[in-house]
Amino acid sequence: MQLHLSAPPAPDSAPRFAAAIVAAAADISDAELDYGPAAIETVEEIVDGFRSDGATAQEMAESLVAFGCYVGETLIRQGGGSWRHEPDAPGAVPLVVEAPDGRLLDPIDWVFRRLEHGADVSIRDHCSLAFPGPCADR
Repeated sequence: MQLHLSAPPAPDSAPRFAAAIVAAAADISDAELDYGPAAIETVEEIVDGFRSDGATAQEMAESLVAFGCYVGETLIRQGGGSWRHEPDAPGAVPLVVEAPDGRLLDPIDWVFRRLEHGADVSIRDHCSLAFPGPCADR
């Protein structure tokens, strides 16, 4: 998959992608993404909208990467951890969140899979499993 991003997805650029999608979501959809657990549902709703419009992962790749970075930033802010370059990541982008306990979480892949599979892939459930306390709160 070819991405046309302003910078390659990397640990230092992920927070900027997240901030950019926060601004874009507010501007385009009046959606409030505040890095809180409840906003993950908003991300799911937006991605579900792409899906219902018939958008493909290729067409939406840049937005999906940015939403994945947003989800990752939410994980980091709610439960700790950091971005890490991971060439063996299962998804299209070699960027994951390393949780404080060393687990590797792939929020960018979760977002891509939500577009591909719909509600069968719950980004919220992935977040809650990653950090049961702060990410499970509504």
